[in-house]
Amino acid sequence: MQNAMQNRGIFITTEGGEGAGKSTILLRLADYFRERGIEVMTTREPGGIPIAERIREVIHDVAHTAMDARTEALLYAAARRQHLAEKVAPALDAGAIVLCDRFVDSSLAYQGCARGLGIDEIYEINRFAIGSLMPDATLYFDVSPETGMRRIHANADREVNRLDLEGLAFHERVRAGYEELLRRFPERIVRIDAEPDLDTVFADTLTALRAKLGDRLPL
Repeated sequence: MQNAMQNRGIFITTEGGEGAGKSTILLRLADYFRERGIEVMTTREPGGIPIAERIREVIHDVAHTAMDARTEALLYAAARRQHLAEKVAPALDAGAIVLCDRFVDSSLAYQGCARGLGIDEIYEINRFAIGSLMPDATLYFDVSPETGMRRIHANADREVNRLDLEGLAFHERVRAGYEELLRRFPERIVRIDAEPDLDTVFADTLTALRAKLGDRLPL
């Protein structure tokens, strides 16, 4: 393993609204690392392990439209805790790069801002769940809600979940939440324009990672 990975691994998360393309970029980034002999683990939230995947099913079930916003927030935090304890933390302790599709910022943007529960309030719930473990770098893929929803409807293979039933105003609040997080955590979160084609977005992703982690990760 390369010198940059001798101690604790590197935790990189991808964030963004629905249809931002973050999951596709994450998989492409994993391939890029592996081609260079760098150990990497990919995972997602909610999910990544059996217990959290079961919680994901409950949260995303389109039949669960009666779910209370606080219930939703607590379920996300519960799934996150188990995922962190069972999969993410051990991989980081082993020195791997962990690429995670969504993490705590999703809860802050979706439940804290879009659901109106408050970013600080949702952060406190998640602080209990994750302790002090935060990402080394967070890639926020920014796309307009209109573009994101158009991509979703054009992708027949994509999982349809309960959040897809929300109106445009909800997704606009999600985007506003991410903008607030950018202001609060500029040392960790970097915005990437997700409107262009995939190759352009990926090139911008590498540039962002070089700027954030260039001294720790050979890119």
